[in-house]
Amino acid sequence: MIINESAENYLETILVLSGQLPVVRSVDIAAELDFTKQSVSVAMKKLRESGHITVSPEGYITLTPSGKEIAERIYERHTLLTSWLEYLGVDSKTAADDACRIEHVISAESFDAIKKHIKR
Repeated sequence: MIINESAENYLETILVLSGQLPVVRSVDIAAELDFTKQSVSVAMKKLRESGHITVSPEGYITLTPSGKEIAERIYERHTLLTSWLEYLGVDSKTAADDACRIEHVISAESFDAIKKHIKR
């Protein structure tokens, strides 16, 4: 399944916000990412059309099973890579920023190898 980095970031953000808020709306995503409401609206339309989210008549955004799968995969990569970089001595902000970039380009094989190494 091919999905671009921007879409992955939106899905990950929806996942994180859904754990923090009773409902997730476009305005919440815009505030979290510091994006305009218009750019978030365009992205939500694309994610809805691709079947990764649903949007209720009230504007509440929910991940579909495919959207949740992608979001959880990216979030796992983000949290594990951030922790690993911090363990190696990288400051928290840099570790999170670098993990955010790495999480989108690392292969499943390489990530699994890192994960196995860390869990030993």
